[in-house]
Amino acid sequence: MPAPRLEITYCTQCRWLLRAGWTAQELLTTFAADLGEVALVPGTGGVFTVRLDGETLWDRREQGGFPELPELKRLVRDRVAPGRSLGHSEKGTA
Repeated sequence: MPAPRLEITYCTQCRWLLRAGWTAQELLTTFAADLGEVALVPGTGGVFTVRLDGETLWDRREQGGFPELPELKRLVRDRVAPGRSLGHSEKGTA
């Protein structure tokens, strides 16, 4: 079974490449052995979406903003490494 592919589509008009790159770096650092690929996909029109193997985990339009990194890490973890602790990223959550 191939390792999961994570896609971050970001708006080039809004200059969100740095945000997308930082998000990708954080996810790759946390899930280095669990992800097969992280792709940055340029888009337009205010888009910022995170997909894992085609499943949308976060859509800026639907959720009304950008994901908090601990929340995004939990969403990814629940799909690629269920049951694994995220350490300090999970503190203060129920």
